[in-house]
Amino acid sequence: MRKFQFVPALMIMGIVACNNASSEKKETSADTTATANHDSMHHDHTTAAGTEIAPVPEIPAGAKVYFKNLKDGQTVTSPFKVEMGADNISVDTARDIKAGSGHHHILIGIDSLPSGMIVPKDSVHLHFGNAQKEAELTLPPGKHKIALQFADGIHRSYGSKLSTSITVNVKK
Repeated sequence: MRKFQFVPALMIMGIVACNNASSEKKETSADTTATANHDSMHHDHTTAAGTEIAPVPEIPAGAKVYFKNLKDGQTVTSPFKVEMGADNISVDTARDIKAGSGHHHILIGIDSLPSGMIVPKDSVHLHFGNAQKEAELTLPPGKHKIALQFADGIHRSYGSKLSTSITVNVKK
C-alpha cells in the first residue's frame, strides 16, 4: 500500500518543481557563472516505466521569440520589467509535450542552449513554466547579457532557432 502512496507523491513533487516559476524578483551578481556539463544534466530519455520520451517537437515555420519591451544596448534601472513575446508558436504551461508549444526561460550571462538540452534551474536559468509572458529582473549595475530561450513542456531547449539575446545596461 505504501508503494502506491509514494508514486503519486513523487509525481506531485515533480510537477510542483517544474511549475515553480513565478514573477518573483530574481537577483544575480555580475560574477555569477553557471556551468552545465554532461555529468550534471539528466540525459535519460525514458520514463520511470521504461517508455521512450518523444523527441523535441519540430519548430513551426516562422516561429520566433523576442523581447517585446527591451532593445539591445538599452539602459534600464533595476528592477526592470521584461516582456517576452513568441510568434507562430504557442506559449503553454510546462508538463506535457505538445507540438507547436512551449514556455519561456531567461538566461542571464549565457547564450542559447543546444536543442534537446534540459534547461537547468538556478539563479541564471529562470523558468516560466506557468506560461508567463512577463517578469521583473533585479540585476546589479553594469552590462548584462540576457537571453530568451524557448523550451518544450519538459524544459528541453528548442536551441538557437527559438532564442534571442540582448545586452542591457543597468544603471544605479
